[in-house]
Amino acid sequence: MSRPIVTPSGVERFFGEDQIIVSKTDLKGIITYANDVFLKVAGYKEAEILGKPHNIIRHPDMPACVFKLLWDRIPAGHEVFAYVINMAKNGDHYWVYAHITPTFSASGQVIGYHSSRRVPEARILPGIKDLYAALLDEERRHASPKDGMAAAMVLVEDLLAKTGQTYDEFIHGL
Repeated sequence: MSRPIVTPSGVERFFGEDQIIVSKTDLKGIITYANDVFLKVAGYKEAEILGKPHNIIRHPDMPACVFKLLWDRIPAGHEVFAYVINMAKNGDHYWVYAHITPTFSASGQVIGYHSSRRVPEARILPGIKDLYAALLDEERRHASPKDGMAAAMVLVEDLLAKTGQTYDEFIHGL
């Protein structure tokens, strides 16, 4: 399934600090549920979003290596927190602090994923934007997207080693 081609508008959208964007996906990242806040902020109708890949809202300024980190962790049953820039249907963007968790069956098998997104703390975003710009620059320096993502992951690993933190400690310590 290909994503629609949308050009970023440069306009930022916001949602209330008391609101939570919620979505659920199957194991392949296909949207099975989107709450009203998700639909409003992303600018989609429910019929347009259900059954579509969650990357329909992926902004081109979001480093692929962050999603690699996520997809390396959640299928194994780990939760992930991440700052994410998403793109609405019309090209506007919005920042979220995402908490992605696996959904388990009664027998303990991962059967899908659940994401709750809140308004990120404004004081943290400048540092995240700088980090993501550096990761994107590294990804784009390589002819192969796979090689670029791997090189950017090395930058993330170097940052964590330099700070002596795990990814979780780093994100929660911002």
